[in-house]
Amino acid sequence: MDIHYRDKKYEALGISKEVYRFGEKIEKELWERFGKIDETAEYNQLKVIEAMQKNKVCAECFSMSNGYGYNDLGRDTLERVYADCFHGEDALVRPQITCGTHALALALMSNLRPGDELLSPVGKPYDTLEEVIGIRPSKGSLAEYGVTYRQVDLLPDGGFDFEAIRQAVGERTKLVTIQRSKGYQTRPTLSVERIGELIRFVKSLKADVICMVDNCYGEFVEEREPLDVGADMIVGSLIKNAGGGLAPIGGYIVGKKECVENAAYRLTSPGLGKEVGASLNVIQSFYQGLFLAPLVVSGALKGAIFAANIYERLGFPVIPNGSESRHDIIQAITLHSPEALISFCKGIQAAAPVDSYVAPEPWAMPGYDSEVIMAAGAFVQGSSIELSADGPLKPPYNVYFQGGLTWYHAKFGILMSLQKLYEQKLVNIDMLC
Repeated sequence: MDIHYRDKKYEALGISKEVYRFGEKIEKELWERFGKIDETAEYNQLKVIEAMQKNKVCAECFSMSNGYGYNDLGRDTLERVYADCFHGEDALVRPQITCGTHALALALMSNLRPGDELLSPVGKPYDTLEEVIGIRPSKGSLAEYGVTYRQVDLLPDGGFDFEAIRQAVGERTKLVTIQRSKGYQTRPTLSVERIGELIRFVKSLKADVICMVDNCYGEFVEEREPLDVGADMIVGSLIKNAGGGLAPIGGYIVGKKECVENAAYRLTSPGLGKEVGASLNVIQSFYQGLFLAPLVVSGALKGAIFAANIYERLGFPVIPNGSESRHDIIQAITLHSPEALISFCKGIQAAAPVDSYVAPEPWAMPGYDSEVIMAAGAFVQGSSIELSADGPLKPPYNVYFQGGLTWYHAKFGILMSLQKLYEQKLVNIDMLC
């Protein structure tokens, strides 16, 4: 295609020549790095295909089941695929798991008992887990059931506070939860290698402790997953990385057989466990989404790196920075003002294929302690593997950008976010084009 026509199409969609030229300059600097991302995606694609072939996925696996869901071939085969793909003993992959927070709550509540203690050695968990744990009081929290909670913050440089962890692990410590991604924080995302280092240390203190990793936003970013380095459970949402943008709902728990069985009995009922739970009419999207996930994640990862380099060049603090290694698809950008945060999100919304005409506004979202603005014109509501951005409306006004089912859409979204800031005179790119 003549490059001139591509330029004109961006212009027709509202991207000024100044913003477009700046974006093209940054993109050209990233081509070699993008090639490395494609190599990881290729490896992970083969890993998924191998798991599907090993478990003899067939057309009958896509048939809908309803009612009790007894003997659901597609559901049972998919769970074996997940177990093999992520190197676990067993897996629970269900549309009845409504979101990532539900999957995490399920894993915690099924493997903890009254009198046990939960430990987070990586600081405060994601906001919506605060009520699950009972950090913020809520009906049905772990605290109401007599499960206590202890937290060890990361060191100022993002490292593990091994001495404080040593002191925190006690006789009642039953489960250690490790959040891979940063959530609404500006700490580094944890690599699989660092997660393995932490797990080895914790298990040297208490060998029978359960190590659970919140794997949201991290699947297929690296060649290894947390179960490869000693985790007992990994937990995630199907409307993030693992669903590849096609799963309309669902979550997963993969790991040790006993941990997964406990979760299944909690999800359904004692005595029933994994035997019930119909796959309804979504099972094919679960398979096809997993198949596409490595490619989709690679596009989202390129978008995150592009965003980091765009905004870092403009002087905004970004985490991760433009050159460091990546371990999830989330890009945090400190925008310093509510006006910039809102403009950024309006740009992401304006780039969406769905609801592009809607202007996002801050609102009191359940589970959060401040107003939050969210931009997402998604095919699946709340799907953060699709192009989206959100952030709490409080200093220092960080925005968290993620997703993009294709690299091209992620690129367009970032350019549109920059366009909105440029129009509001919140950035100056004229000297950088």
